[in-house]
Amino acid sequence: MPKHSTIFRKFLISYLIILVIPSIAGYVSYRTSIEVTQSVSIENGITQLERSKEILERRMAEVEGFTRQLALNPDLNALMNEKIKGDQDNVYGIWNVMRQVMPFSQTNDFLQNYFIYLSNYDVILSQGSAYFRPEHYYDNFRYNDMSLAEWKSTVLDRNHGSEIMPLRPFTNKTKQTSVVTYMQSLPLDSFSGNSPATVVVIIDEENISSLLSGLEERYGGWTHISDSQGNTISLRGTDENAAARLSGDTRFDPAKVSQFYNDDLVITIRSDKNGWVYQAGIPRHVLMENANQIRTITWLVTGAALLLGLLAGLLLAYRNSVPINRLLGVMKEHFGKEGITGRNEFDFLQGNISRMITSNRQLENELNRQLPLVRDGFLKRLIAGEFQSGEEIAAAAAQAGAHFQSQQGFVSVLRINGYSGMDSVEILNELTAARLIVKQILLELELGSNLLMTDLGSDRIVTICQVNQEEQESGNTTERKSITDMFEKLIELAYRDYKIHLTASLGEQYHSLLEVSHSSEQAKQTMEYAEYDIKQSIVWFRDAQPETATYYYPLDIEQRLISTIRAGDKEEAGRMVQAVIEKNTDNRQLSIEMKQQLVGELKGTLLKLLDQKAFLESELQFALKNQIVNVQASNPVAIIQEEIIEIVDALCGVISSKKSHAHIQMVEEMKQFIAQSYGDPELTLYRIAEHAERPEKYISQLFKEVTATNISDYLEMVRIEHASEMLRTNACTVDEIAERVGYNSAHSFRRAFKRVMGVAPSSYRQSIKI
Repeated sequence: MPKHSTIFRKFLISYLIILVIPSIAGYVSYRTSIEVTQSVSIENGITQLERSKEILERRMAEVEGFTRQLALNPDLNALMNEKIKGDQDNVYGIWNVMRQVMPFSQTNDFLQNYFIYLSNYDVILSQGSAYFRPEHYYDNFRYNDMSLAEWKSTVLDRNHGSEIMPLRPFTNKTKQTSVVTYMQSLPLDSFSGNSPATVVVIIDEENISSLLSGLEERYGGWTHISDSQGNTISLRGTDENAAARLSGDTRFDPAKVSQFYNDDLVITIRSDKNGWVYQAGIPRHVLMENANQIRTITWLVTGAALLLGLLAGLLLAYRNSVPINRLLGVMKEHFGKEGITGRNEFDFLQGNISRMITSNRQLENELNRQLPLVRDGFLKRLIAGEFQSGEEIAAAAAQAGAHFQSQQGFVSVLRINGYSGMDSVEILNELTAARLIVKQILLELELGSNLLMTDLGSDRIVTICQVNQEEQESGNTTERKSITDMFEKLIELAYRDYKIHLTASLGEQYHSLLEVSHSSEQAKQTMEYAEYDIKQSIVWFRDAQPETATYYYPLDIEQRLISTIRAGDKEEAGRMVQAVIEKNTDNRQLSIEMKQQLVGELKGTLLKLLDQKAFLESELQFALKNQIVNVQASNPVAIIQEEIIEIVDALCGVISSKKSHAHIQMVEEMKQFIAQSYGDPELTLYRIAEHAERPEKYISQLFKEVTATNISDYLEMVRIEHASEMLRTNACTVDEIAERVGYNSAHSFRRAFKRVMGVAPSSYRQSIKI
């Protein structure tokens, strides 16, 4: 089957469409994941920036609280309000104040560098040191862009109310840094003139930036804090020029909390307490790192799924289109069409299959209509003795729909009286109606369900009366009485209701369906006798037998005996011989001459059989011939019967042996054909039956009878045996071996191998290597 066939392409396109749907869903899911990831990253950035802002404001509030505590310190108030007398300094008071304020630097890293300037003493109190000359403090701690005079005038000699000096370069002894300065004059209500004292807290930028380090470490971005006038308070990960460009760019909206600027996501929040602006920049590639991972995983999974789905689609499209293409080929071959014109393959198949179904229904209806005729023909053949074996009768009965509930019964002939010698159309029509009426009455009687009927001429009906098992066990007398009562009732009803006068004749009981013809002949003979004895309406064969001294061995019995022996039915043939002898001994007193003639006839029948081809080729021919010749008519009847039955058994054995040999030879031919063709995946029971030129059911049953194995199991066993040998000696893969031994798919081969061998092919090969 070409892979580019139309059906293959249709299946493949369907599978690809199915693959596209989850791919679209995956893309939508991917876009949603990107948006959610971006939203979560923005929220996390804002949350972290808000947290840093809260911590910074809390620390600045602590710095402001520190100055308020100093304002309430009585020792400091006393010291800064003292009147200086000459050059005397209150050294103890200064030391005491220093000792009291020193612990503050240990609780807040923003208070690690601060000093208190007392204007009356012109002294600077810092942690652990007192500078009685401010110049000495300036030498160690100074602003790089501010002279001593500017420092004094800006910081020491001016009133400050919670004033913050923006970020400035600063020298801390030998260390260069940048600081933010918090200044508060004491007392707190100093608003004009020189204040008695000034508290200055120098906050290193690193302490402020450390609060925002989480954003930089996590995202690798930058942070910027500015006061309400735009002066920089803290700067990390960027420079002043970049911050200035950002604030001056008209594309940047400072009112938005989050927005993309160039390749950064800029988050902006504003403090409600002091108006400070907090900004953080997160690079786009860092922000989308998680989203990129999702994208990578999504595309990898989607790509792998599409690839596997495409391979699966190709395989399924091929596997599903192969049987359709084969069916299509059969249809084209059957209907004589090489191509499809004007419609697609499915329409072609649908049309032809619909036509086949319609034709099949018509045929079925016709067969049902013809079934009565088929049944009637079967009964006529059965009565005429045309069947040679019980199996042939059973098969023909099943085909005709005739059901035999018993192997025993009686055959009767019913004659419609009063029409002898009348052959006009009106008379024939009247006889036809009378036969129908009689049949209907029979069906309505108690034994009607056990009756089979057929016409015998225009004025006669032959019936086969089956006897149930209970009646067989009750004896012959009860059976005769039951049949007699039924026909008496029939004759009475037919005459009373329809004025039809009937005569019934019955043969002796048959004990096998092969004897139906003999019982029928007896019934016909009895009817001839009844024509001369019009006093009786029901006549039995045994009651009408004329007195005779001749032996009983009619021609039809001889022909049936020959046919039975040729069929190899030993039991039926022996029973027929026994019945013939009983007929000649029970009701007859044969003379010696008649006895000799009867034995001679029986021996002649057996000698006729020996002259046939089936026995001419047998090694037992001469022995059997001598055994037949040696049967003596002078022996007692029981011995003669025993000898003849023994010869019949031997003859049937020869036939059975011939049949068995022929069957074995046919099975061997089938085995050879399987051994030659096991690698063909199209090797089926139909192909084997075609090679054997026999029906499929016949060869299936024959193979099972001879080998005790189903033919399908044998084929599987042959394939697995060859596969096992390849696994032991061949370097082919399991898939290649599966194809070589006739399996359409490796999956089917693996299941079959494990079912037969008990292990998987790969495990079997591994065990051989070990």
